[in-house]
Amino acid sequence: MLELTAFCYRKNTLSHCISALRRLIWVNSYRETKSVEALRASAELNGAELVRRAHAGDGLAWEEIVTAFSRRVFNLAYRFTSNVEAAEDLTQEVFIRVYRSLDQYDPKQGDLANWLMRLARNLVIDDYRHRQRNPQNSMADAVDDHQYHLRAVGGGAQKEMERRELASQVQEGIDKLPADLKTCVILRDIEELTYQEIVDVLKIPEGTVKSRINRGRIELAKILKRMRVVAV
Repeated sequence: MLELTAFCYRKNTLSHCISALRRLIWVNSYRETKSVEALRASAELNGAELVRRAHAGDGLAWEEIVTAFSRRVFNLAYRFTSNVEAAEDLTQEVFIRVYRSLDQYDPKQGDLANWLMRLARNLVIDDYRHRQRNPQNSMADAVDDHQYHLRAVGGGAQKEMERRELASQVQEGIDKLPADLKTCVILRDIEELTYQEIVDVLKIPEGTVKSRINRGRIELAKILKRMRVVAV
């Protein structure tokens, strides 16, 4: 639940934009098939067994892990890169890291999804920080034709196009945020991590996390207002 009530903007405008961004701009802009959802549920339920089998060389078990979580990892990577090719490269790096770390997985410390996504966040955020220190000229890519995408289900074509446009505009607004604010806004409002989880990922005090989230939301609202995405 977005905590945006402190803003001096019309109720639900920024919240609506963030929600549209979650649903539509990246992989989760299309509904997953029931088979993939079932596979992910199975992977989360039987994570320890899948990891044991994959670590023992079972290719089918490893394929099931990759299939279950590749969309989610790509999603995260694209949020920080706004570039399909870079997101794909990061997704591959994440799964290489996961495969090499299978022997470190301890189901007592959390389920497979939490463990895998924690590795993914650490790698993606490290990459983002590195790119901030070593900027390169690159344009954001569209993801309409990315292979992870599925056909949109339900809703009129015009409504779907409007949602995609809104999501694209919000992504553009987020990209304009300072790096530290962007990271916290994505982790809290898009990834929906708790404050403590963000503290664990970024290794900064909770007060700093909350401050950056609030500042990021306010700055994002101003940016979207200038872009005429939200109203006063």
